[in-house]
Amino acid sequence: MLVIDACGVGALPDADAYGDAGTNTLVHLAEAVGGLRLPVLGSLGLGSIVPVRGVAPSAQPAIHGRLHPLGPGKDSISGHWELMGVVAERALPTYPEGFPPRVLARLREATGRELICNRPDNGLAAIERFGAEHLRTGALIVYTSQDSVLQLAAHVERVPVQELYRACAAARAVMVGEHAVGRVIARPFTGEVGAFARTDGRRDYALTPPARSYLQELQDAGVEVHAVGKIEDLFAGVGVSASHAGATNAQALDSVDELRGRLQGGLVLANLIETDQVYGHRKDALGFARALEEIDARVGRMLDELSEEDLLIVTADHGVDLAHPGTDHTREYAPLLAVTGGMLAAVCDADEGGAPPGRLGVRGGTRHDGPLADVGATVLHWLTGGDGEGLPGASFIS
Repeated sequence: MLVIDACGVGALPDADAYGDAGTNTLVHLAEAVGGLRLPVLGSLGLGSIVPVRGVAPSAQPAIHGRLHPLGPGKDSISGHWELMGVVAERALPTYPEGFPPRVLARLREATGRELICNRPDNGLAAIERFGAEHLRTGALIVYTSQDSVLQLAAHVERVPVQELYRACAAARAVMVGEHAVGRVIARPFTGEVGAFARTDGRRDYALTPPARSYLQELQDAGVEVHAVGKIEDLFAGVGVSASHAGATNAQALDSVDELRGRLQGGLVLANLIETDQVYGHRKDALGFARALEEIDARVGRMLDELSEEDLLIVTADHGVDLAHPGTDHTREYAPLLAVTGGMLAAVCDADEGGAPPGRLGVRGGTRHDGPLADVGATVLHWLTGGDGEGLPGASFIS
């Protein structure tokens, strides 16, 4: 199961309440770059979900459609939770004016350091504006966004990474009750003034999911859950059997390939972060498009090796429409593409130019629109034959 972070496919009916009316990450991205080249995802039905420039509707799509959340929110934690059947009853707290003095005082005491910035900001911009002061004083750069997050940034030579992690763990312990943000995020960076760069050492300290998830159902049924990338952080480790590297898309996909090569069964759940963190928030349309093309090629290789017992699901958690004002997430539908090895009719090899393989046909494809939780229900049903009693969602594969 691959979650392409922030790859939304259209505004939800309540998007206007979030200031996100008219958003559509994938469609507007395709328009910005003059069309997308995604032959594998296209053959599975990506262009059959919504009209995408450069991606024609598939003549024989796999299972495809749009998924919507049942609860509030438009960030990674709410999106991933809902994919696995956890629906938050109320929106997590946000801080459009920065954190109040009382919260800052508790954070200073917990971390043992002064705090600077304290406002919603793009992560790179916050580091650029306050990095020199941080190096001079040792104060941590604290910032937030439209999402329910508290982020602490520090230069690795001024504040060692392990100390930053301890500070974030202390901040997580402080941010409870009415201030229980979805995530506290460690953001180590390096470089000289005027040329700062974030490292791959990001670490998320998420709330414990407020309800039982399909991950726990799988574990109770004796099924291993392998989390790739930030999945373990998003679920605070609950329902995760083992965690694997995925700080970049390439690293995450390499982890997926390694696991597919040695596991006899189980769930491999991977977050592909770069479409959100590296390209979406920075409004880098060409980078976003290249990332999708690289994912497309890797999915093609996965399809070539899919056995009849395998199920591959490609989806997303929310949007980050590059055409929308600001740099925050957008309240959108998530795409759904799902295929089993038994549905694949034929394969054509890559041509001499190195194009990724495409599909000649898919048997049994249908349109499915429903809640994000249908994904978790389907995974459980596929791997165990059971249903999650009391959990939302229903399997889209019989």
